[in-house]
Amino acid sequence: MRVGCQASWTPEIDRSAETIAADLGALADRPTVRAALAALGLPGSRDLIATPAAVLDIDAFDRNVAKMQARATAAGVRLRPHAKSHKCAALAHRQIAAGAVGVCCAKLAEAEALAAAGIGSILVTSPVFGSSQAARAAALAAALPDFAIVVDHVDGVAELAATGQAITVLIDVDVGLGRTGVGSPEQAAALVRAILAAPTITLRGLQAYGGHWQHVEGANARAAAVADGMVRLAGVTAAVRQAGVAVGLVTGGGTGTASADISQGVLGELQCGSYAFMDKEYRDALGADPDGAFEHALVVQSRVITDNHRRWVTLDAGIKALSTDGPPPVPATPGLEGCAYRVFGDEHGMLMRPADRALARGDRVDLIPGHIDPTLDRYDMIHAVRGEVLVDIFRIDARGASQ
Repeated sequence: MRVGCQASWTPEIDRSAETIAADLGALADRPTVRAALAALGLPGSRDLIATPAAVLDIDAFDRNVAKMQARATAAGVRLRPHAKSHKCAALAHRQIAAGAVGVCCAKLAEAEALAAAGIGSILVTSPVFGSSQAARAAALAAALPDFAIVVDHVDGVAELAATGQAITVLIDVDVGLGRTGVGSPEQAAALVRAILAAPTITLRGLQAYGGHWQHVEGANARAAAVADGMVRLAGVTAAVRQAGVAVGLVTGGGTGTASADISQGVLGELQCGSYAFMDKEYRDALGADPDGAFEHALVVQSRVITDNHRRWVTLDAGIKALSTDGPPPVPATPGLEGCAYRVFGDEHGMLMRPADRALARGDRVDLIPGHIDPTLDRYDMIHAVRGEVLVDIFRIDARGASQ
């Protein structure tokens, strides 16, 4: 029981302030964090979070995680959430506890940070290049009970093999995006031959991710795009088998195409990530489709800092608080849903005043991000709440880990 609590009231916190501070390390020495920890579990403590801040409705997050896990389990496929959405070991542990087989990481630095925080099953979904990156991949393979990385070039196989470390790989397949991956059955066959010639490299299967499908509006349109991509994948799969290797696993997919990915019956593992939080970009594309049946679990909590103008107020959340590569964020605060937001500079945002509600200095405004992944990468920590109570603070272990 914390000082100031009513004797009949028990704070719904999972970890003590002392445990959280130890996990946060030097971050816990910040005055704003010390103040938040002092109020942990107290009624109304959410209002004591210094803004702008990434604030997570932890129960909504858990419901989203359980919903996607149930879908994957019912379909007989594994769920390996993509941690590039949050880069947070505490949330990855939560997803694994709910049934996920591990996580995906976009870059080696993400994987290194999450591995250091106890995540033992990681797939790196981007190819690496050069001896330095190959050595880092080898170190992860040596340290983790389950590590794999994708390859899309024979030189990449040679670089990994030169480390002498046993490494599991998957062939990255370009299913139409053109970003990474083998672009033809011939390239895939050459890659298989290189893998078979490298005694320390083991081929687990294929990766097929259509990032360009995820925000296509309409379930039927997304399903058609996935079907076209699976035709390309089928050609590569046939080439791999003709080269003498069984395709043990096909991994890929995303939040926007989860239903279509499952219905195609090709993927044995889903890499969905944003479903755990949702954002404006996904909500606009998915609408009421089954793939959109997830809650907005995370907001950027901001404050009105100036109310001098008749038509708008100024918030403390600008470009440094919210990614601007997607649609503009929208207010989640009741009564402000229709008020337009736009960037007002690096540090500030403009919010148009509602017609029927006053807004004044100090008022809290919660904003649903346009694009969740780069928004969260702006923060060192996530504040977890239940209603108006701050219940935990999670370190974003791999913030800025894009190397």
